[in-house]
Amino acid sequence: MTTLHPEPGDWSNYLQRFIEGKMVFGSWFDHVNGWWEKKQTYSNIHYMFYEDLIEDTGREIDKLCCFLGLSPSAEEKEIIIGKVLFDVMKNDNMVNRSTVKELDFTKSSFMRKGKVGDWKNHFTVAQDEKFDENYKQKMKNSTLQFRTEV
Repeated sequence: MTTLHPEPGDWSNYLQRFIEGKMVFGSWFDHVNGWWEKKQTYSNIHYMFYEDLIEDTGREIDKLCCFLGLSPSAEEKEIIIGKVLFDVMKNDNMVNRSTVKELDFTKSSFMRKGKVGDWKNHFTVAQDEKFDENYKQKMKNSTLQFRTEV
């Protein structure tokens, strides 16, 4: 949907390029591993995972506030929780990027469904197996663990 990037092509070809790291900004694996490695020695990086937010938003807000040195009241925390709901954010022009001219919203929305595990509706069994094999190889030296279910 971005007019700054080349057309992604069909899903199968895009996935192959993603696995090979042939993306506009390089390898996702290198990017994620690099920042995870940096986090181990640099205390000013906080990782949040979408699946954890879905599972327990309040807990993750508490972790973020602790990281930032903040102590919101119970009322402030409830306001925050209400504002970070996926559907609320999807309708917020400051979040959904609807004002960014370089995005073509006739192709898709910036924010998709917000459903954990939706990848299963896009990957074939063969693609899933290929991705898993590649993921295990490229992430073998990392302690970073992702969840795909809640």
